[in-house]
Amino acid sequence: MVGSETVRSAQYASLEAIVAEFRSRHSDPLTAACFGVAGPVSEGRCITTNLPWQIDVTKLQTTLGSPRVGLINDLVANAWGIDWLTPSDVVTLHPGEPDSTGNRAVISPGTGLGEAGMICVDGRYRPFASEGGHAEFGPRSETQFDLARYLERRFGRTSYEHVLSGPGLVNIYTFLRNSARADEPEWFAQELKRTDPAARIADAALNEELPICVDAMRIFLKIFGAEAGNLALKLMATGGIWLGGGIVPKIMPLIVGTPYFLEGFSAKGKLSHIVEKIPIIAIKNQQTALLGAARYAIHDGQP
Repeated sequence: MVGSETVRSAQYASLEAIVAEFRSRHSDPLTAACFGVAGPVSEGRCITTNLPWQIDVTKLQTTLGSPRVGLINDLVANAWGIDWLTPSDVVTLHPGEPDSTGNRAVISPGTGLGEAGMICVDGRYRPFASEGGHAEFGPRSETQFDLARYLERRFGRTSYEHVLSGPGLVNIYTFLRNSARADEPEWFAQELKRTDPAARIADAALNEELPICVDAMRIFLKIFGAEAGNLALKLMATGGIWLGGGIVPKIMPLIVGTPYFLEGFSAKGKLSHIVEKIPIIAIKNQQTALLGAARYAIHDGQP
């Protein structure tokens, strides 16, 4: 690797500004590039989901001085990266009975919720985009119905991203606190103001530090499992479903060590026997999307 940097995207007016700044410090010869972005990509353009950016691949080509520039959804980049992962990069949660030519799926909670699919063509997997994270949240218990109503009052509409993301975990926690389902100690409330609240809540759940955090994470895992199972059914992902994103590696002990995710995944009524055969693989490598973007650029979008 020639160079790697992490920047706060919200501090920049555009992706082109970040790229130009990066290239001013890393001017090695460039033959191709690819960018995985959070939002729907169509005809080389994207209006990003959580940033006020309008990205155009032609502007990136001009900024980089290269005609070979790809622009793909970040979950598509994640899917492209899967074939470059090593055994040490993943944890098999459920081996299932994989179909070597069956569809695959990826679901990744992080700052948002991304979902994508992969279809096997001539023995090679070709990723395709989805915006399933923005589909309506489907509650499965009285508590979840109350959560959905609480979030609808706040946002006007409740999507899976509102509950399955870093901000989503905070939304669940806030719901439990504001509905008097669990107590929030004053010292913890102050801590949440000084740090990343999602990370702190997850850490407290991992350490069984506070009941309210344990409860929030239990709800999160149940919904995560249910939506992963939904995606597996929608795409008939008999080749496997991969769990990606920034949150999964951090809460891996809870995904593996509690029944909530797998229970939510497999509870599909008359089609439970289908999802029970689907392999579930958790990705530990948080650079998977970066690997995927590189793979896309190297192969010019050909699997």
